[in-house]
Amino acid sequence: MAFFSSIASSLSNFGSAMHQSVNGLMGYEGLEVINPEGGTEDAEEEAQRGRWKQEDRDSYWKMMQKYIGSDVTSLVSLPVYIFEPMSMIQKMAELMEYSQLLDLADECEDPYLRMVYVSSFFISMYYACQRTLKPFNPILGETYEMVNHGGITFIAEQVSHHPPISAGHAENDHFVYDITSKVKTKFLGNSLEIYPLGRSRVTLKRDGVVLDLVPCPSKVNNLIFGRTWIDVPGEMTLTNLSTGDKVLLYFQPCGWFGYVLSHHSLLVNIHI
Repeated sequence: MAFFSSIASSLSNFGSAMHQSVNGLMGYEGLEVINPEGGTEDAEEEAQRGRWKQEDRDSYWKMMQKYIGSDVTSLVSLPVYIFEPMSMIQKMAELMEYSQLLDLADECEDPYLRMVYVSSFFISMYYACQRTLKPFNPILGETYEMVNHGGITFIAEQVSHHPPISAGHAENDHFVYDITSKVKTKFLGNSLEIYPLGRSRVTLKRDGVVLDLVPCPSKVNNLIFGRTWIDVPGEMTLTNLSTGDKVLLYFQPCGWFGYVLSHHSLLVNIHI
């Protein structure tokens, strides 16, 4: 019971902490949200609308219909206004926002509590789903380096262009983190399913424990019609390659109004 209490405690406050942290990281804390074409009084209403103008939405919908059911990873040119001003390999560095959880895992003597910390770290990376704009695809050979961010050095490179594949490496005194980012997609009209084919691996330096992650799929809803929001339904598997222990994290799919409720149910199974 102590183990389940620990994982519940580790996960319970992530929602508000992630929201505050990403706003601080991006420099948004204390800023007033306004409608660039109006004033503050209609900003909330404006935020609930889709990102497309009527004429752009209609023309883009006609173009995209032929891709329904297809993997659109490298097929489609997208309008610039659906992008955020960073590349995918820059966005990968955001995974280190809650890296202190890996520090705690390395310092932890209890092997099961260690799995709690590492599982919590991998759950924390979904805070970036609050921002639904797409990062730009890096050019082949493009690199990004983040040095001494809280003691961490992170470097990433775009190693393939078609299909787009990125590789990243992070390290500090407690852990080594390696990730290969590759996805397969399925365009469904007004939504996009994203299936991760890459893997993430953490090595804890104190005793050399290696933990491997198989991430769950994601789904981008209301791509063209309505307000865009991201769900992460499915199973995430974390395996201790040194002992064979596993943590299975099942994310319940959100309902139709999941983006409004900002709520995810999480089921946890531990296999020892």
